[in-house]
Amino acid sequence: MEPTLIVLRGNSGSGKTSIVEAIRQAHGHGVAWIEQDYIRRIIFQELDQPDGANIQAIRQLAQQALDRGYHAVVEGIMPKIRYGDMLLQLRNDHAGPSYFYYLDIPLEETVRRHATRPKATAFTAEEMATWYHGTDLLGEPRETVIDQTSSLEMTVKRILTETGLGPAAQFQVGDHDGLA
Repeated sequence: MEPTLIVLRGNSGSGKTSIVEAIRQAHGHGVAWIEQDYIRRIIFQELDQPDGANIQAIRQLAQQALDRGYHAVVEGIMPKIRYGDMLLQLRNDHAGPSYFYYLDIPLEETVRRHATRPKATAFTAEEMATWYHGTDLLGEPRETVIDQTSSLEMTVKRILTETGLGPAAQFQVGDHDGLA
């Protein structure tokens, strides 16, 4: 199977991390996870700003993974105004299949989900509200919109099926792939 690019965008608390973890668990080895927050906040210690160093680093890491035969999942809030051009360039530079998803989850639901996470005390609902972008679709490339009615399991099965990364039929949230 040729390397597949998956871009997963959405607000904080929309389920991006859980989805990527489940995709990797279901597929097994060979899926590179390029996480915007980690690259921006940990590697570069920068604020989300125009022309931030993380923007091209994300593109370069994803391209490197794809060039080396890995499927690449690029995940983050990645507002269109700052990341849209880079994501379009990444899609245009990749000769293989590309899939773009946007998790369109209302602020109230993202706050509720955040409260259940281990890092719930890392930031407040008020801080989340200042980061919230509402529906922030790229336009080009076109994104599949997934709303709050889609459970984690439904969303993961959908992505596994649409991208061909299966085995979606056997996947259940909580399955373990043997990695310790």
